[in-house]
Amino acid sequence: MSTPRAVLEALHATIVGQDEVCEGLVLAVVAGGHVLLEGAPGVAKTLACRALAAAVGGVFRRVQFTPDLLPSDVTGTRIFDQKTGEFATVFGPLFANVVLADEINRAPAKVQSALLEGMQERRATIGPQTYDLPAPFVVLATMNPYDAEGTYPLPSAQLDRFLAKLVVAYPAIEEERAIVDRFGAGEPPLVANVCTLDDVRRWQGAAHEVFVDAKVRDYAVAIVRASRGAELVVHGASPRAALALIALARARAYLVGRPYATPDDVRDIAPSVLRHRLSYDDRIALRSEDPEAVVRRIIAAVPAP
Repeated sequence: MSTPRAVLEALHATIVGQDEVCEGLVLAVVAGGHVLLEGAPGVAKTLACRALAAAVGGVFRRVQFTPDLLPSDVTGTRIFDQKTGEFATVFGPLFANVVLADEINRAPAKVQSALLEGMQERRATIGPQTYDLPAPFVVLATMNPYDAEGTYPLPSAQLDRFLAKLVVAYPAIEEERAIVDRFGAGEPPLVANVCTLDDVRRWQGAAHEVFVDAKVRDYAVAIVRASRGAELVVHGASPRAALALIALARARAYLVGRPYATPDDVRDIAPSVLRHRLSYDDRIALRSEDPEAVVRRIIAAVPAP
């Protein structure tokens, strides 16, 4: 019987280093949420998403977001069949188990809102009809933070729909050498089908049953509340962040085979939950302050039970 650990090992067989990113992707699948990956071009954001999709099986679709993209290019459209004299529905790439939204901030607001409905409601509207998306359903979105020309910033409402935001950093020197050795002669095949979609659905149900003590719950809530009114923060995290903390803490406990979540689970995954949910005032630029440092200070300021 497959476990989430097998998916994590499949990711590590393809991706060199990036332990936090690989674990975060697996936790999101177990928790049933969506992930935003941010990093410079060429640091294996897309490869990590493809490796995850190959490992869990199911239907995988990749959408390259561009300024001329239309909502129907994502959700689907209705076409007139001249033979039957009726309209037929053609489903878009959103109808998949794993959807990769590559460079999500390069699409206009209409396309982003179409994706938002699918992420939040797990369904899509095409013409007069609304259709349920397949289960499991995970959106993995990538974003390049260094190239702002020709981009459309994601609104806070859409950012809040992502369970976690993972930062894909540049590799260490030994990791970069290993990347050249592994991929220098061509990309190796991805490790495929280490589990089934039924396994994923079973994991999601089992993770939901992981015990969360009231003290751990209160710790998660305290971290979220500490983000509101924190120094340099204009808007703190919403209650959805507390739900995300608990969901990912449960998934992390299930990943390591523990029947209960701990404060360490909450603290370790808190940066990925908070970093995209906070809005900062102008002083952060004037001080050349790193937003990651602000997030770390908020978490460190809350005593663990």
